[in-house]
Amino acid sequence: MFTSFDDYLKQKIQKDPEFAKEYERLELPGMLARQVIKMRVDKDITQSELAKLVGTQQSSISRLESMTSLPSLTFLQRIAAVLDAHIEIRFIPNQKD
Repeated sequence: MFTSFDDYLKQKIQKDPEFAKEYERLELPGMLARQVIKMRVDKDITQSELAKLVGTQQSSISRLESMTSLPSLTFLQRIAAVLDAHIEIRFIPNQKD
């Protein structure tokens, strides 16, 4: 029995290499999407409004938020500027089991 979703996820990743690979592939786009959505919603800005402020099409914002494309750093910087935020990128060593 699992005590939390995190426990379940950890065990699933350890036992299922295909799941682990897909989870890793989607981790960064998912994180970016959640952060952009949260900041956009907190500022009461629609996708269309954000797109206009960034100088792009609404579909570009939609693709970012739906994780169907991984945007360039330049594009993320433009979004961050509009949302009055900054980007922090770090390399974190993999944990050794």
